[in-house]
Amino acid sequence: MVEKHYDIVIIGSGPGGEGAAMKASKSDKRVAVVEQYVQIGGGCTHWGTIPSKALREAVRKYTEFRNNPLFAEMMKGMNFSYQQLLHSAQQVIAKQVALRSGFYERNAVDIIEGQACFVDTHTVSVQTPDGGQTMLKADAFIIATGSNPYHPPDVDFSHPRILDSDTILNLDQTPKSMTIYGAGVIGCEYASLFRNLGLKLNLINTREKLLAFLDDEIIDALSYHLRDQGILIRHNENYEKVEPGDDSVVLHLKSGKKVKTDYLLWANGRTGNTGELGLDKLGISANERQQLDVNDNYQTSRKHIYAVGDVIGPPGLASAAYDQGRFAAQHIIAGESEYKLVQHIPTGIYTSPEISSIGYTERELTAQKIPYEVGHSMFRHLARAQIIGSKVGMLKILFHRETLAILGVHCFGHHASEIIHIGQAIMSQKKNENNLMYFVNTTFNYPTMAEAYRVAALNGLNRLF
Repeated sequence: MVEKHYDIVIIGSGPGGEGAAMKASKSDKRVAVVEQYVQIGGGCTHWGTIPSKALREAVRKYTEFRNNPLFAEMMKGMNFSYQQLLHSAQQVIAKQVALRSGFYERNAVDIIEGQACFVDTHTVSVQTPDGGQTMLKADAFIIATGSNPYHPPDVDFSHPRILDSDTILNLDQTPKSMTIYGAGVIGCEYASLFRNLGLKLNLINTREKLLAFLDDEIIDALSYHLRDQGILIRHNENYEKVEPGDDSVVLHLKSGKKVKTDYLLWANGRTGNTGELGLDKLGISANERQQLDVNDNYQTSRKHIYAVGDVIGPPGLASAAYDQGRFAAQHIIAGESEYKLVQHIPTGIYTSPEISSIGYTERELTAQKIPYEVGHSMFRHLARAQIIGSKVGMLKILFHRETLAILGVHCFGHHASEIIHIGQAIMSQKKNENNLMYFVNTTFNYPTMAEAYRVAALNGLNRLF
């Protein structure tokens, strides 16, 4: 048995763990990162953000060529399998792993492969793949173990016809039909992706509307375009049981409906990866979704043990997890952290078309009785959108009627997740500098998608006078 001592031990090498490790190592702390998977990067790199977005981009390009009159003749009879399209994602994953491995090497961070479990408040035992054991002692710990798809106990996930957002990446054929249970971000993204591959697609939503945290106008646009693509959406439905067979799976709903397709993708919630950490020995308890409660400094009930990322629940974003890791490390190093997550974090939803938003929705502003106005820019009117053939979508700016301060920006369409950052930059300015007139008086490149901000700002001003 090997025993080592560090200033900080981080469990998990995803965005939260990486952010913490880089901050701590650059502050001359001796740092180790424990990763149970054979490669670093966590779920973000291997099962979540990177593979799903790389796959989406491959499908988007395939669909774009297939529907382009210039290439229609060439594309006749040319069909790509799901596995062929997924191959592009594997290439991106390999590049990301190599890049991040370089970060750890250059900053002298030790990577220890294996499953970590707390022995006492200052020691974790790591069971290594070769059957050995390494004992790591540290002054402080950061838990950044992420999450995994929630599995209800009455659903047989060992059956090859029942998949989740991890195992969907191991699918070895292109099915003809699929039911997705759960219409959150993951469910909507995969519904859009598989429909573009030509699958007959059922999207089962347990709630009243899609992605209720979005602005109502964006929700309506998403629902319309998913249905326009041929996706059958069923709201307010809950499963009774799942009945898998040799060549299909039947989803029985409590409403009495039965939905039969080649595969079922379960996309209804996630669970924190805390079950094997031995936290009960330390008096640290997880909630019903195995997530950890932390204070504003990301400390658990044991003040020298921190937790960041998906394992603490919302917002569940890779970008936020990285910052949380940095802030937790800063608190360990200095005893305080002057940094906090910004109030408004942009959402990025990679449906087709994609969605991104920041700030308040109309529903929230109305409830708070804040006097606001709306400015729209429809993409079909933008020269750049016409040139690239992506005319579906819009940019929507919500601003204060009196001060003209930007209160929210909502985008639906091509490159929405990139476009949103212009609005984010202006919203983050000082009170007197966050102003709609910035977009009116700024000269934008022409033709660009960014020009939508000027068009939307002028549209909004016209509603005031």
